[in-house]
Amino acid sequence: MIRRDHQGDIIVGLDVGTTKICAVVGEVVNGELEIRGVSTSASTGLRKGVVVNIESTVESIKNALKTAESFTGIEINAVYVGIAGGHIKGFNSYGAVGIRGKEVSCTDVERVLESAKAVYVPLDREVLHVIPTGYVLDSQNGINDPIGMTGVRLEVKVYIVTGAVTSVQNLLKCCEKIGIEVIDIVVEPLASAEATLTEDEKELGVVIVDIGGGTTDVILYKDGWLRHTSVLGIGGNHFTNDIAVGLMVSVSEAERIKRSFGTATINMVNDSEEIDIIQAGQGRKILRRCLSEIIQPRTEELLDLIKGELISCSGYDIAATGVVLTGGGSLLEGFDRMAEAVLGLPVRIGFPKYVKGCTDIINNPMYATGVGLVLYGLETGSNRAFHPDVFTGIFGRMKDWVDGIFK
Repeated sequence: MIRRDHQGDIIVGLDVGTTKICAVVGEVVNGELEIRGVSTSASTGLRKGVVVNIESTVESIKNALKTAESFTGIEINAVYVGIAGGHIKGFNSYGAVGIRGKEVSCTDVERVLESAKAVYVPLDREVLHVIPTGYVLDSQNGINDPIGMTGVRLEVKVYIVTGAVTSVQNLLKCCEKIGIEVIDIVVEPLASAEATLTEDEKELGVVIVDIGGGTTDVILYKDGWLRHTSVLGIGGNHFTNDIAVGLMVSVSEAERIKRSFGTATINMVNDSEEIDIIQAGQGRKILRRCLSEIIQPRTEELLDLIKGELISCSGYDIAATGVVLTGGGSLLEGFDRMAEAVLGLPVRIGFPKYVKGCTDIINNPMYATGVGLVLYGLETGSNRAFHPDVFTGIFGRMKDWVDGIFK
């Protein structure tokens, strides 16, 4: 097999989710990204985005990577890994440095970002991203890129995203056991945004709602910058479990029924329409309306939580272009129309953009995070100066057991 790492022309994104592990292999051809292969395997070791069983997670990751290798003929040895879960938190910070009347350099940008990062973070949390939300040079606001400008004092406003140290450690440990190098860890909704949002949406203001298996992520962009992140404790698995309990079927059968026949509201279903289900090992028919009666309350609950989050973070003042739904949970029939009615904003489904190859496969919201991880690798791999290494703290704390990965 061909063996190439991210420094050459192969970039691999690894979406470690609650319901699935997804590996996306991308190749840079003439400066453009082409997807060479996509593979998924069932995720059995995570709950609400967090590793709860190391061995099961290792096996799931190994299966996804092996399948990707067989599809592409490429031996995968380094990945960009996505992380999610209720432990992800964000807050605003500020930094400033003196320039002494010189031109602003890449080093100055790194220094001011380090200054903004020098805030108190509890010992059980680790900084994952330091994302600039606007630069100020000698009281001049609204600067997106200060490099090359002349001034005396450079300031920056940043949004800092943190995660629980133990969750990061366990994710790294799973990759270590397989012998895979982790180039970077990326918060999954940021990766989804990278793959699904347009520059106009980010500039004018947009909300992206990433509905995963265990949680739903809500993030806001305005003026091209990230403004807010939050995690809601409901995801697609809650819909599946409701169906399993309500219809007295297995979880796997409930998942099949949800994907094949599920609708967000009762009024989308004909009163006499019947569907086939497997109950206690036997086939039987039920009214499709019964399924919708189980799903609709959970749909309403999730949308009410999203609406409450938008109100609390002034999202209605920010989201001029509306809401972009992504993640596997967004595929529930009628969810986008119900979201439009409840939220009172324009809603669209977010499909991966900006890539070529395997379009018949990746043209699906469930692959948005994996594709976004590859796009993130493409961007940061060629522009590292603007993305300082925020993992120094992680590596320092875990160097006793993680030395084997990062050499």
